[in-house]
Amino acid sequence: METSRRVFLGAVGAAASAAAMSPADSGAASRPAPRFYVAAVTPCDSKGKFDDGAYRDMLAYFKDHGADGVLVLGTTGEFPSFSVAERRKIAEVALKHKAGMQMLVQVGTTNLPETLELLAHAGSNGADGVLCMPPFYFKNPSVEGLARYCSQVLEATRLPVYFYHYPAMSAISISPELLHKLEHYSNLAGIKDSTGNAQSYAANLKEFPRLNMMTGTDNNLPAALAAGMGAILVSANIFTRQVAAVFAAHRAGQDIGPAFAKLREASQLLRVPGGGGAAGIKFAFSGLGIRESYVRLPQLDLNDQQKAQLRERFAQLKQVV
Repeated sequence: METSRRVFLGAVGAAASAAAMSPADSGAASRPAPRFYVAAVTPCDSKGKFDDGAYRDMLAYFKDHGADGVLVLGTTGEFPSFSVAERRKIAEVALKHKAGMQMLVQVGTTNLPETLELLAHAGSNGADGVLCMPPFYFKNPSVEGLARYCSQVLEATRLPVYFYHYPAMSAISISPELLHKLEHYSNLAGIKDSTGNAQSYAANLKEFPRLNMMTGTDNNLPAALAAGMGAILVSANIFTRQVAAVFAAHRAGQDIGPAFAKLREASQLLRVPGGGGAAGIKFAFSGLGIRESYVRLPQLDLNDQQKAQLRERFAQLKQVV
């Protein structure tokens, strides 16, 4: 077991070193130190109503455990399951209780008018930046059509704008061709890459050194940090402290391998067959003193068997976090 651990840590260090030697490092001086954002769940009560009290408690938990910022209403935040009016309210609660954390609001919808409405709302309520999912109903739109859409988003705000690269969900890629059409905008901040594809992520790091190509998956975190990029992570909901430790090691110029290994080990505690994602995270919070919350359809909450499996790990969760 110890030999395997040494091999794993060695691989992490090698990946980080390789990325650090890449041309992506040439743009690091123009960006602030890498930050990490929690890809926060959106708590709801048993009737599906947004639970603002539980959300405030979650935000306090993130702050106390070292989060740099929070992404409001991303995929894990179930943004497509809320109306525009609800999304405005959720963003308002988050922005009123940011407590010094950076706040990104995901404003993308299937159409430009509602996207621009949510963008304006985020700006007027104190968001530090926005993430924008591309319009995700019509599949395989032309790059020119996407460029025109994204240009209107960029031109409508002075906020930093990140575009959401998650084709497994949106079926639309934030491609290098598209980014090259947009990179003349000064407020194009970068992307959130939730593909988990190490090869395409490394290619983006090399091709766009001045953009913050934030990873949305844990596996690409060593490469992201080595290139001076940030992260927006689902694992940071419960394991905020572990993610913070990885970033602290990086900022101190230390090997991130040991802290990264602890994050990966901790994340295993939430692996319940068929019970991942927002439902598992929401139930896990109930073991940490934040009242249980629920997902919205079409997603399903954990069943009794899954809850029993996770309850057995609550003591371990408390020790870890």
